Amino acid sequence: MSSTQTPPETDASLLADQGVESTYRDVDGIELHVVTAGDPDGPLVVLLHGHPDFWYGWRDQIGPLVEAGFRVVVPDQRGSNLSDAPDGIDAYRLSRLVADVRELIHSEGRESAHVVGHDFGGFVAWNVALRRPSLVDRLGILNVPHPTVYRNTLRSSPRQIARSWYVWFYQLPKLPEWLLRRNGMANMVASLEVTSNPGTFDEATIDRYRAAWRHTGVGPRLHWYRGFLRSERPPRDTVTRPTLICWGEDDIALLPSMAEESVDHCEDGRLRTFPDASHWVHHEREEVTEALLRHLS
Repeated sequence: MSSTQTPPETDASLLADQGVESTYRDVDGIELHVVTAGDPDGPLVVLLHGHPDFWYGWRDQIGPLVEAGFRVVVPDQRGSNLSDAPDGIDAYRLSRLVADVRELIHSEGRESAHVVGHDFGGFVAWNVALRRPSLVDRLGILNVPHPTVYRNTLRSSPRQIARSWYVWFYQLPKLPEWLLRRNGMANMVASLEVTSNPGTFDEATIDRYRAAWRHTGVGPRLHWYRGFLRSERPPRDTVTRPTLICWGEDDIALLPSMAEESVDHCEDGRLRTFPDASHWVHHEREEVTEALLRHLS
């Protein structure tokens, strides 16, 4: 389960000046670290991070959402930072990650919430909307395609197959863990720096990421990708909730054409593209936060 070493200072104290707090929620037999902020009676927004991120990846969005009157809940997803890291690949199938979101929403005394996801958190968000549509009021997606679009593109596009090389590499036993741990997790740092524009992650921020990675280790992170390929398809293909997709066009891992195709799988979908922005579009463009605020309001 979770690490027994002394927890790093990667909790809500990183944003102490923004009135956030750390809590722990029991969901699906594990304990999730959850950062919360805002009026407990305000409209609920759940922000889902991806890889190799943790809750801190939403630091630029929490304050503006709270100022707009929202109740903001940001979990460290299972296997990340201060949350429990269950053993085994099956614990990281998308159905389990969706169940975490469902129970997290219910822990706030709610039946539904706005759900926003980036990177792998976007895949979780898509799946919440497809598997449990009643849980979602409005959906926000940052730089990750609809699951069907991603699957079909992988089958038909050599360019996307090449860009997704790491997904296949992460399926190997032991070798990825060794590679990501070595040299002070230099490859994990590179995964932030190579996929972002210069200056997006300063040294102090990278040190915080290193602390979070070291606490739970890299194995659970890799299990996200292993569980992803072992997950059942959602029971439906069309998202019925109002959906906003924000996409940095300079994403080196994902073809921008998938963003346009993803809108076609939404009954009420809109796409905002951001030229010269990377995979980390919500860190590089303030307009992303503004677009999310308009969409969720």
